[in-house]
Amino acid sequence: MALNIVWIAFFVIAFVVALIKLIFEGDVDIFKRLADGVFDSAKSSVLDVAFPLAGTMVFFLGLLNIAEKAGAVRFLARFLNPLMKRIFPEVPSGHPAQGQMVMNFSANLLGLDNAATPFGLKAMESLQQLNPQKEKATNAQIMFLVLHTSGLTLIPLTIIAYRVSVGSIQPAAIFIPCVLGTMMTTLASVIVVSVWQRIKWDWVLYAWVAAAIAFVGVLLYYVGGLDTAGKETFGKVVGNVLLMVIILGFILGGVWKKVNVFDAFIEGAKGGWDVVLKIIPYLVGMLVGIRVFRDSGALDYVVRFFSWIIGSLGFDTKFVDALPVAIMKPFSGSGARGMMLDIFKNPELGPDSFAGLTASIFQGSADTTFYIIALYFGSVGIKNVRYSIWAGMIADFIGVIAAIFIAYIFFT
Repeated sequence: MALNIVWIAFFVIAFVVALIKLIFEGDVDIFKRLADGVFDSAKSSVLDVAFPLAGTMVFFLGLLNIAEKAGAVRFLARFLNPLMKRIFPEVPSGHPAQGQMVMNFSANLLGLDNAATPFGLKAMESLQQLNPQKEKATNAQIMFLVLHTSGLTLIPLTIIAYRVSVGSIQPAAIFIPCVLGTMMTTLASVIVVSVWQRIKWDWVLYAWVAAAIAFVGVLLYYVGGLDTAGKETFGKVVGNVLLMVIILGFILGGVWKKVNVFDAFIEGAKGGWDVVLKIIPYLVGMLVGIRVFRDSGALDYVVRFFSWIIGSLGFDTKFVDALPVAIMKPFSGSGARGMMLDIFKNPELGPDSFAGLTASIFQGSADTTFYIIALYFGSVGIKNVRYSIWAGMIADFIGVIAAIFIAYIFFT
């Protein structure tokens, strides 16, 4: 119901704003831009998003099938069972979904988006098998989705690369702030959904969270001591080496367990294309709605409204120039990235301005909530998303507030 309301709102608000621009501002091209945007985004949703995803889905779902037959997924599920059974009490101990979710989180952690999506979609499919009401999201599915939308990443390599490309003097200056920002969003996600689902926290859960924070702290301390080139090398080498270790480990594990590795790969890979076909309607619908909302200028009005509120309350408004990135991020990763690059290329701002640095933290502190909800729930046919949108948006809002504070602490 919530997703339905949001999607309708995109088009209604866009139409009203475009009509106002036509009548009161004389913008005779506004509806042409909206129509062009509809066709362009519908085309790019398939050609630039769904089709490129197909190859990745086919490969990694085939690889995951090898891992399942070799017992790697069950091993991960058993190892992390003390944590997972507390966060996901509806999922039976040792269920394959636990291992698949762990692999999704691990891939996200390393900034390996292409690998994270197939693992995540497979985890959602496994969770759907436990779902007694197939069109209604379960608590476990919502917890998984909101955690995924928090976008926990330890290596913000892509953002650093964009900053390098536009001539930033300190491209890696946002490394630690981005990690801290995404950590805050992830913790907010866990807390918000835990309160909603009335999950009881005990010493085991606190210990796991403390251990995760300690691990991140040690890693940040080590990486913080590297120069810019060292940080970029660390990000490139660690993530990609670990990815290749995982791929080779699954294959050799299958050989060790006497699995017919290639046949297992083909068996799993066949499901990749089916998943892509299922999600195309959801992708097209959501991405077209977001594009129309943005092209109409409605997003600009939202930014101006928040700017007016913030200024009226007497707060410092230096971060407002970066606010479009934070507002767009839950709706469109490419849209938020484009807005970040606009700030970088703005001669009055630039990548090393306060707005440029804050925009970088916004971009690295969360993921695309609406896109992920459409993608993951659409892949298993869930129509009633319950409170997942509101939980995700609350966590995103907390993450934005945290990112602003982090920017002021580090860069003022």
